[in-house]
Amino acid sequence: MAILYDGDATGYEIRKLSVEGEYSYFIDASYGSIYPALARLEKDQLVTSRVETQEGKPAKKVYSLTPDGRSAFLNSLFDTLEADEFRSEFLLFLRFATELPQSLVEQRLNERLEDIAGRIRDFDQLSSKHTHPGDQWVINYGRACIVAAQDYIQANKSKLIELARPDSGTAAAAE
Repeated sequence: MAILYDGDATGYEIRKLSVEGEYSYFIDASYGSIYPALARLEKDQLVTSRVETQEGKPAKKVYSLTPDGRSAFLNSLFDTLEADEFRSEFLLFLRFATELPQSLVEQRLNERLEDIAGRIRDFDQLSSKHTHPGDQWVINYGRACIVAAQDYIQANKSKLIELARPDSGTAAAAE
């Protein structure tokens, strides 16, 4: 409902926004969960849908939040918030850095720093597109979190590399 609160969307657009778009910071929704949820919301009259024909393409179903849906969404924000979920393959990798060659640990840390630089650019682009004060606060919060990760990695990178195995032990470790 959060995505539809901002405007009409197809199931495909909802999925895209929740996986790689600006809503990917808040939710992760699969097609297997999106379409049943939309059907339930439509049954409950919180969402309506219409079919739009497209030239040379199959028709698409576009969903809209009803006034009752908008109210239900806003009311849901009063519910107790669940704890944030945080999972990271990067941190799992680093957890076992002592078992890995130094060059690989350094490579992964550098890759993460490059990824973070890209995310910071993404936040800066989002900031230029969204002028709503709430959007700005959230964007700035997200940017501050990712900058803190960048600062921590840069300040502690050498310590973790030192904990890793020297590269000369790579062949023995692989056996």
